[in-house]
Amino acid sequence: MPARTGGDSTAHASPVTGSAGLPALRRRVNAVLVTSQILGGLGVATGIALATVLAQEISGTEALAGLAPTAGVVGTALLSVPLAALMTARGRRPGLVLAYTIGAVGAAVVVVAAVVRSFPLLLLGMAGFGAASSANLQARFAAADLAEPEHRARAISLVVWATTVGAVLGPNIAAPAGRSVSALGIPAAAGPFLWAAGVFLAAAALVLVRLRPDPLLTARALSPEDRSPEGRSLRAGVRAVRDSPMARLALVTVAVSHTAMVSIMSMTPVALGHHGAGIQLIGLVISGHIAGMYAFAPLMGRLADRIGRLSVIGLAAGLIAVAALLAGTAGASHGRTAAGLFLLGLGWSAGLVAGSALLTDSVPQPARAAVQGLSDLTMNTAAGIGGAAAGLVVAQAGYPWLNALGAALLLPMAALTVRRAVGRRRPAG
Repeated sequence: MPARTGGDSTAHASPVTGSAGLPALRRRVNAVLVTSQILGGLGVATGIALATVLAQEISGTEALAGLAPTAGVVGTALLSVPLAALMTARGRRPGLVLAYTIGAVGAAVVVVAAVVRSFPLLLLGMAGFGAASSANLQARFAAADLAEPEHRARAISLVVWATTVGAVLGPNIAAPAGRSVSALGIPAAAGPFLWAAGVFLAAAALVLVRLRPDPLLTARALSPEDRSPEGRSLRAGVRAVRDSPMARLALVTVAVSHTAMVSIMSMTPVALGHHGAGIQLIGLVISGHIAGMYAFAPLMGRLADRIGRLSVIGLAAGLIAVAALLAGTAGASHGRTAAGLFLLGLGWSAGLVAGSALLTDSVPQPARAAVQGLSDLTMNTAAGIGGAAAGLVVAQAGYPWLNALGAALLLPMAALTVRRAVGRRRPAG
């Protein structure tokens, strides 16, 4: 029998190894992850909806307002590897619980920063708030732990899709959340963060109580290749990516898709405003973009399982390229911009789902958690740099050039995909 690992025993896996027990466990794990993802997505969307507004109120200038969401992205990136290390050592449950708890503490710090009007404290709180986003990202890999290889992309896409609920509801409850704290002397823009803290704690409690047995530890117990902890370190994860061309392609795919999406999306409201669009129209365009990101994730998962990961990665590159063309040449055509942003979200969904599934497929079971943390670190770091650079590009060259550069980022991803596809079809010998 495998030895105990951290806070959960891999012996917990023994009752579910039968043909009836394992499917039931998959369903229970997916139900918990989907519910926690809805809660986590709701909390993140509720807070992010007013992060820049709160930052402007505290700092007194628009120039610093963008630093608040940037601090959240930085927090997500910085926490990816420590959380992956914790999951590698002790399983998904402790890592997800800790991430949601840090997110709740970060949200509470944001509220305190709003009351005392401290901008540095606000940025610190937003960095902690980013841990909840890291939990949401890691949840998609938890869904893949016990999934059958031929259904792995679908399992990932189900968890990604669940974010739709929170992403849609979050901005809509920001106003009542703000009104609810007025009697407490808390600025209205900080109200959503107080609500987010409660939602994150609810997600942490759900995972703590219901995510048993731990899916990662169970997968290890069922894997004959996972017998030694040496293969689970971050160094082993880096080595696994270096040794696998498909893993390298997957890493490039999620990083490029995420960076192109964040860079173009973040500056689209500014471009729309320059062409006379009001707040309501900008909100509709961004809502369509979010629908493209999450609502069609199950379709992307099904396609990735049915026609292959490489085909869907190619589809992602094509969708993002067309999106950049439409948005970059839209000018005053708001409908064209909206179509471009919708396709941008759709391309991101295809790249994230297929890339995450390919990454999980391409590395040994012991190294998966470390590699997945490395993937989230890479994609969020790249997106943080891209988002910061996007404003400079638009200021110096204009929104069309930003889209052109976003499309140019796709070239290495497309080249690697073609190379891997050709190599797979080439006969041996």
